[in-house]
Amino acid sequence: MLQITRLCLAASATVAAQRGIALTAARSIDQKWRAAKGLPENPNAFGPLTNLPDFTYLDGRPTPLGANQKRRLLKQQSIAARIVELSGELEFAKQRHERLKETAESEKQRLIQNKLKPKGHLLLKQKK
Repeated sequence: MLQITRLCLAASATVAAQRGIALTAARSIDQKWRAAKGLPENPNAFGPLTNLPDFTYLDGRPTPLGANQKRRLLKQQSIAARIVELSGELEFAKQRHERLKETAESEKQRLIQNKLKPKGHLLLKQKK
């Protein structure tokens, strides 16, 4: 019985070692070359095969969007809407910061003017 379990363990160890050596197609693509050329890592992520319709009608009718095309379009629209929203918030924050700086400066000037009033004979000379 002990010898059978040793054989089973030895056989399973060799199978596990064989499974550990696996290559995928994505890793066989030369990523450095693609990055140097400004291409995406996945060649199927962008391009005419991905973005253009699969067929066209001869009479000129528009072709319906594919499922993935529609998903990508909706995702891009939501990203664009988020960009517009965040840029609006950024502009509001800049304007608010400028207003706060101006009000703080005017408050500082008002305090300085109220503190430094001429007294006595200097006040009389100033009024003439």
